[in-house]
Amino acid sequence: MQIYRADVPHIVPFPEDCDLLQVLWCPRKHSGHRWIVPHIQWRRAGSVGEALETPPTPAEPWADYVPHPCAVHPELVTEYPYWDLHDDMWDELEFRFLDLDQETGWDYQSHLSTAPGTKLVGYPGWCQEPQWPVCTGCGNRMEHLLTVESTEADAVSRQAWTPVEERHTPTSGPGLVLGDLGGVYLFECHVCPGRPFTHRYDCP
Repeated sequence: MQIYRADVPHIVPFPEDCDLLQVLWCPRKHSGHRWIVPHIQWRRAGSVGEALETPPTPAEPWADYVPHPCAVHPELVTEYPYWDLHDDMWDELEFRFLDLDQETGWDYQSHLSTAPGTKLVGYPGWCQEPQWPVCTGCGNRMEHLLTVESTEADAVSRQAWTPVEERHTPTSGPGLVLGDLGGVYLFECHVCPGRPFTHRYDCP
């Protein structure tokens, strides 16, 4: 995936001397890893040089780990925490969520909290208990940079989060199968030099 600073102004905190974010992974199975092992690279677009018209095909790729070529069209949305909502807020809002569901049919988790699918920043759409990583350098909780999901939305969340123009168009998203149709979350530290990063896997 490639994201240019100009396409996501004021959304992604780019390093001062960079205007291109690249997320890479090797689409092969590696010893000791059931999933992909991602890598984050911040660059200056002018230093990339001539781009290949057709990316080289890796030897012996695992097909489920190779995304379909596609263009990214960023869309700004507002989302709220679900798994990461503090307990005291749950105690205060739980009955309001239930009333809203009964009155409108809109479920807080599926329709109103975290956006599904591949996305930049925002809240991870945890399927299991949150596993926020802590930076080994400074001890701070790392920031969510990117979610890459196998699918863009399920049948329930699709009606709320899919653009109106695409709601009646079949889509398979990036065509990935990560684990049991799960996803991978990438995190980075904005405090330590070099912006160290790590990732977490999540599976429904």
